[in-house]
Parts: sequence; C-alpha cells; structure tokens
Amino acid sequence: MKFLKRLILLVILGGLFGFGIFLLRDLTPPTVEVAPAAGPLSPQRPLKLTLTDKGLGLRTLQVTLLQGDKSVEVLTRSYPAGSTHVEETLDLSSAHPAEGPARLTIRAVDWGHFHFGRGNAAERTLAFDIDSKPPEVEILTPHHNLNQGGAGMVAYTVSEEVESSGVQVGDLFFPGYRQPSGKYLCLFAFPWDMKAADFVPKVIATDLAGNQRMTGIYYHTNPRNFPSDRIKVTDSFLENKIVPTFQSDFPGTTAPLDLYLKVNRDLRRQNLATLRQIGARSAATRLWQGALLRQPKAAAPGSFAQPRTYYYQGRVIDHETHLGIDFASVAQAPVLAAATGKVVHADRLGIYGNCIIIDHGLGMQTLYGHLSRIEVKVGDSVSRGQEIGRTGSTGLAGGDHLHFDVLASGIQVNPIEWFDDHWLKDNIQPKLQQAEH
Repeated sequence: MKFLKRLILLVILGGLFGFGIFLLRDLTPPTVEVAPAAGPLSPQRPLKLTLTDKGLGLRTLQVTLLQGDKSVEVLTRSYPAGSTHVEETLDLSSAHPAEGPARLTIRAVDWGHFHFGRGNAAERTLAFDIDSKPPEVEILTPHHNLNQGGAGMVAYTVSEEVESSGVQVGDLFFPGYRQPSGKYLCLFAFPWDMKAADFVPKVIATDLAGNQRMTGIYYHTNPRNFPSDRIKVTDSFLENKIVPTFQSDFPGTTAPLDLYLKVNRDLRRQNLATLRQIGARSAATRLWQGALLRQPKAAAPGSFAQPRTYYYQGRVIDHETHLGIDFASVAQAPVLAAATGKVVHADRLGIYGNCIIIDHGLGMQTLYGHLSRIEVKVGDSVSRGQEIGRTGSTGLAGGDHLHFDVLASGIQVNPIEWFDDHWLKDNIQPKLQQAEH
C-alpha cells in the first residue's frame, strides 16, 4: 500500500515537473526592432520591422497608429510555430495619417505557454512627426553648359534640412554639399558614353522624413567625338608584364591571354567601382583654387574617352575606353599635385598600379597612376605643384608615363576642361561664388 502511494506521488510529481518544464520552457518575450524608430516620417516611406523570438517562435503581430482620438490598425499578422525571425515592411499610407505628431504601437506575441497559454508579449510605442510635404528647391544658377564627357556645377537652396541632395543623371547620383552660407553646390558629369538625348540632369532633395523633390535645370549640351586608337598586344607583353604583375589577382587563370582579358575587363571594372567608393568621401568645401596644374614638359600620347581596340596576332580581342590623359616625358619624372587637397589613396590600385588620389572637395578628385614611387601618404595635405611621386610603368602600362584623371564623385571627366582658365571662369567660378557667399 505504501509503495502504491509513493508511486502515485512520484507520478504526480513527475507530471508536475513535466508540466512545469512545458509551461516554463519559453519565458522570454520577442524582441522588436523598427527602422526608423523616431523623428519625422513621410507616409510614403515604409518602416522596416524586425521581429525575433529565440524560444517557440512568433505567434501574432499587431501594429496600431494613434493620432489624437483616431486609432487605425495598420498591420495584423499571424505566424506558424517556429517562426523565430520575421521581417515586415510597414506602409502607413493606407492609414491616411494627418500632418503632425503620431504614435505607433507595436505588439508582438510568441507561442510561449506561460500566462495560461497566451504567450509572452512585447509592446513598443514609438513617437513620430508625420510630414508629407517635400522640400522646396530653388536653383540659383540659371545656365549650365556641358560638353560630352565633361563636368558642370549647379548651386541651389533647400527649404529644410535634408538627408541627401544632389544631381541625378541616368543611374548616376552626384551628391550636393552644403556650404557655410547654407546654400548647396553639386559637381556633376555629362558622362562620355551617354547620348545628349539621354542626358537629363535633375536636382533631387530628400528631407529627413523621406519626402523627395525633383527639380529640372536649364542646360545646353555639346556632343563630342573621341578619337580612337589601336593597341597591339604581344606575347612579350603578356609574358613579361601581365603574368608577373597580375597573376596573384587571378590565381585560377593560367593562360597569359585569358589573364590579360580578365585584367583589361574585370579588374578595370572593379577599379572603377572603387573610384566611386573613394569619390563618395569628399570634403564638403572647396580645397582648390583656379585651374589645375598640367604636368610640365610632358607630351600627351593618350587622350580622354579614347575608344581602344585591342589586337592579338591580327585579331580583335577586346574593346575598352581610356578614361584619362597620359603624360610622358622622361623615365621617373617628378609628378606634381595638380591642385591643393588631401591625399585619400596612396597605394596599388589594379590597372593603375601605384596610384595616388587627391581630394579637392565638393566631389572633385585627381588620380595619378602607374607611379614608380609614391612620396605621400593618406591624410597628407598637399599644395599645388608639390611633388607627390615619380612616373613609372606599374599596373597596366606598356611604358613609363603618368595616367592622370579628374573625377566628379568618382566618375571620370575630361581633364582638359580643368586646365582651362576660360572654361573655369565661364562654368565653375560663378557657381562657386553664388553658393559660397
């Protein structure tokens, strides 16, 4: 009899223990992350909700918008057990919120068995300012004359603080920079490979709430033809230059010609993407003055936007475009900084070999490639005419020379314009004066 009572007691205790484990196996509520989580918000800008539950998973989600006495349920979801990570996009436009303060209540419940099976709940209330009005943009510069492959500049004002502004040209965005005067300047390009009919620059400003204004500018385009060139690729060049220089970049490619094509195509495109990344990190104010310094006593055997056809053993193997100017004089000639600025790159850079990039502010940068020696380091301030290195034949160079680029937010533009005082006085200086004062 005593044995039976003990057995029953053990069964009851075991059941209670198992029930306790079942009940208490998930006591942690879900986590709720929201982006953005506060501040001004446009109904047209979706919010991103990230829900996580490391226990039994998410069960339900309810999102409610509160404004004054108005309450609108904007999202309701149910999830199957085991949904440990969920991302939702929240669109407030369907709730038609009014301008002004608003609160957003987010309640997430998991599949936990605690609270009599109701689960663990997480609730967040966020405060926003509903703003559906885009910023006003005023163009201050009435005329913009651009050569194909060249650069232009626009000055403008924006009626409120913005998260971004600049000029959109096709798929390219050129950021604008706010000046101490409160006005904005944007240096942008008429890309060398874009037809004049497709070149439609627009000033775009996006405020802190996410509202966007797009404004046109008055402009005139001058189409250009760029002289072509033929490049003969020899076995000697492949064996003595390409293989030793670039084999480590593509270790799986052993045939010299295949390696050359990967360098000329793939590595070139990787380098152009890197220039875009570097170009996005520019000083907000102008660091240079006047025309750029042309390398002294140097011929220019390679021109900007020059279409090049590459031949090997009499057959065409590639087509690429030379986006810069080559300067050649004597071997290991001094390389001078074209303008005052700060060094933002001083290292090997793919096809450019040993390369220096100087930032001159407002998205304008200069590049010096194929160097045999680099005499500056990242972070150095340099002055116009200062020696920064020596010419060489590093990278994808067939002989000793300097490859020189001018870039607008990482996009190559024609350097010839920037050597020309007259062009600067007509196209850049008035815009600088308009915005800097």
